[in-house]
Amino acid sequence: MRTTASRTVLSLAALGLLVAGCGDDSKGAGASEPTGSGASESAPHTRPRALEVAKAWDGSSAAETWRAGYYPLGDPVQLPDGAFHSGADKEAYLTQNFALRGDLPETSRRDAKVTWRDGDSLTLPLMDARATYDKLGGSNGPGPRLTVTGAMLGETTVSTSRGPATVPAWLFTIEGYDTPLKRVALGPSKPPKSPIDAVDSPTNELWELDRVVAVAADGRSVTVRAHHGACDDGPAVDVLETDGSVVLSGYMVGTKDGVCTAQLLAKKVTVELDRPLGDRILLDAFTGRPARGAE
Repeated sequence: MRTTASRTVLSLAALGLLVAGCGDDSKGAGASEPTGSGASESAPHTRPRALEVAKAWDGSSAAETWRAGYYPLGDPVQLPDGAFHSGADKEAYLTQNFALRGDLPETSRRDAKVTWRDGDSLTLPLMDARATYDKLGGSNGPGPRLTVTGAMLGETTVSTSRGPATVPAWLFTIEGYDTPLKRVALGPSKPPKSPIDAVDSPTNELWELDRVVAVAADGRSVTVRAHHGACDDGPAVDVLETDGSVVLSGYMVGTKDGVCTAQLLAKKVTVELDRPLGDRILLDAFTGRPARGAE
């Protein structure tokens, strides 16, 4: 198993404090060594916490609830073919700046069905076109905008905690694009209460993950956005696999001593698994909860 980090760094938020004493040279035995960001450093002491999280979840009632529900992983939006035509269009999407130039359809349908590849299904409330459009942003603010001219109800395939599933989606017509922008038309099931508490506060050795970005089609790798600071070489993610769960531990590599600027950054990190994720629960070691999806 190994991890690789992308080169794109996005500032998420400013921390309300200065972080002193950023350096920490502690290493952990038995943890995987990542490639990419911080390839020369072993993972720190992530394994004991990861084992606690896995033990708490494996075979628990929370795990049973999770496996019975709909919990999407990755992005609920599927972009039009060829997106984006310009830097301005990309900026409009990233800043959630949409303009509506047409009517959104109404529907009398109230239920939405999620269908997995094994034929199992689940019925949840359908999100109407307006509510789904609002999820895209719909701010219609200054700067570049993407113009929505209409929508129709259709379907798309998304990654979930139980594997790929077919779900209803609103297909928004975007001015200048030949294919629609698809947005999933339902929200996730209510999550169960975690059987283990979160860590009190982050350290260089363990940080909360931002979110899951994608799960590979074959389930053999997972891409997440992992946090790091301004005085290090970036994030890495250690992984602990059991029969019932995959526990991800985000940490920082190449930390420096001294006072750091108050920034919280994030990078995409891809974690490769020893076997497909399947219906194993993807857990964040810091929070002790399932890793957060895009919604």
